[in-house]
Amino acid sequence: MYRFIHAHKDEHTVVMMCRVLKVSTSGYYKWRKNQDKLSPEKEVYKKEVQQKISKSFHESGETYGSPRIHHDLVEWGYTISCKTVGRMMCELGIRATPKQRYVATTDSKHNLRIYPNLLNQTFTVQTPNQVWVADITYIRTLEGWVYLSTVMDLFSRKIVGWAMDDNNEKRKHSKLSYSF
Repeated sequence: MYRFIHAHKDEHTVVMMCRVLKVSTSGYYKWRKNQDKLSPEKEVYKKEVQQKISKSFHESGETYGSPRIHHDLVEWGYTISCKTVGRMMCELGIRATPKQRYVATTDSKHNLRIYPNLLNQTFTVQTPNQVWVADITYIRTLEGWVYLSTVMDLFSRKIVGWAMDDNNEKRKHSKLSYSF
């Protein structure tokens, strides 16, 4: 039955022939899918395309996804959809891993005074309030980024002062809060 439907699918619709022959449409498409799997020519072609996908993926440093690999395949003369490339990548178990971009968070090129390193990596202190250290970090909130600067007593590791603002600009009058 299914061979007959397949042979005459250009003359009549598959749905109509299935209804007249009293077979399920999904059964026909399942049969056709299995017929496609049995074709040795298609298996060879699929293996060839998978090798090209793997080649493109590894040559890119494992950063190319299906759109870029699809572009490479088209350049190499293959007629294939981007969606099929994505499905084949899934079958091969390969997935693009984009390179992490470097984000500079410190501006070292400035004309401000650079203070000397007095501690020289010696972080053990014998008495309280002898050495204070400071740091600035940024925190993502629902309303945007906020900047938190802290001052810590190196002896007790207690935060002795802090300030928070929506920008990281230097101010003449600091809003630093101290707690002794």
